Amino acid sequence: MRLPTWLAQHLAALRAVLVFTVLLGIAYPLAMVAVGRIPGLDGRADGSLISVDGRTVGSSLIGQSFTDADGNPIVRYFQSRPSAAGDGYDPTSTSASNLGPESVVDTIATDPEESTQSLLTQVCARSRAVGELDGVDGSRPFCTPDGVGAVLAVFRADGLTGPVTRVVSVNQTAPATPFLATYEGVPVELAQPGHDYVAEGGIVTPIRGDAPADPAVPADAVTASGSGLDPHISPAYAELQVNRVARERGADPAAVRRLVEAHTTGRALGFMGEPGVNVLELNLALDREFPAR
Repeated sequence: MRLPTWLAQHLAALRAVLVFTVLLGIAYPLAMVAVGRIPGLDGRADGSLISVDGRTVGSSLIGQSFTDADGNPIVRYFQSRPSAAGDGYDPTSTSASNLGPESVVDTIATDPEESTQSLLTQVCARSRAVGELDGVDGSRPFCTPDGVGAVLAVFRADGLTGPVTRVVSVNQTAPATPFLATYEGVPVELAQPGHDYVAEGGIVTPIRGDAPADPAVPADAVTASGSGLDPHISPAYAELQVNRVARERGADPAAVRRLVEAHTTGRALGFMGEPGVNVLELNLALDREFPAR
């Protein structure tokens, strides 16, 4: 007996659901698990976890912070690249900050909890902190000496043209000192919380300053990766930290430098990407070779 058309269609749909459930819900996941058990791939399938004395200390594929409970760098360790993933290196919140080159003006609210830093100020603050930590010049173009973006809101008599009537250092508030005393003969004011000087008619004017064009602090020391999970730093950033780490551990800088070289990977396939230093693996090697005093 021929089934009604509507019933035949429903049965066909049910068969398709059952077939695809078996194929995509059972067979495919099991096949992927089996592939992940192949020797040479099993470590990556498990997250490339690293264990010391039976205790998991991290993953070779995911970065982590080497800071104390207050967020201050632990000086005997190499420091990682900044992360914008959650509270830092959070695989469940992997993302970039969505801030770009035009993010140069901070939001300074009356409630400090609602204030946000521009990308420029984040870079300036990080560069200054790295410079102080590792004893190098942390200055960068378009950064103030106190570590914020060197940006002015310039007000002119006729909007975009005419004499300057007012100038505000938009990223500096009291008790700071304006990074410029005057601009085109007009005294520079500090920003007041709760004001949007761009909306009020100020022209955003970044000031380069006299910092070197090639800063001592490398770019990866002050910017986060796209994923926020990058476990590597550049050889240049590692070299910047060698003397500090060697001093804190009472080791020969040349010996620490050899450890850095041993944990430096080259370009993928010899031509893609840049060389990198795995920070976790390097710090574990330091603990083995040069235990902290």
